[in-house]
Amino acid sequence: EFALCPTFFNSQDIQYPGVAYGNKVEHVPENINALYEESRNCMSLQAFTASVMASRKLLMNIAVDKGAKEGLKFIEYVDYLDKNHYAPPNSQDWVNYIRNKGNEANHEINIMLEKDAEELINFIELLLKFIFEFQGKIKTK
Repeated sequence: EFALCPTFFNSQDIQYPGVAYGNKVEHVPENINALYEESRNCMSLQAFTASVMASRKLLMNIAVDKGAKEGLKFIEYVDYLDKNHYAPPNSQDWVNYIRNKGNEANHEINIMLEKDAEELINFIELLLKFIFEFQGKIKTK
């Protein structure tokens, strides 16, 4: 019976599949956008640890897209974004927060919470807008 429904709510009023968290961002390279959408879609499945790990990986992918060499240590990608002014002013704390939460999800036996994943997606969305969307919009003028 549920096979014909695109979505449904269970007895606790939880929607399946849930809604992807965050917003679409324009002018993002296809491979980076695919990973961003993966992180957002993980939220709809309540896969918060997977979302955090995808958000962490996005920092590396963005850095490589902007000229960092592949095969660096993760902290070197973070430093690349900062030193080359791809991260907005005063965002170093957020970049480090993503790095630390990603490390926690990847290297420790911790389950990430919904709020952890939401915070990371919020910042990644801002970063993608800052680096790609705003530039793309002005270039089309």
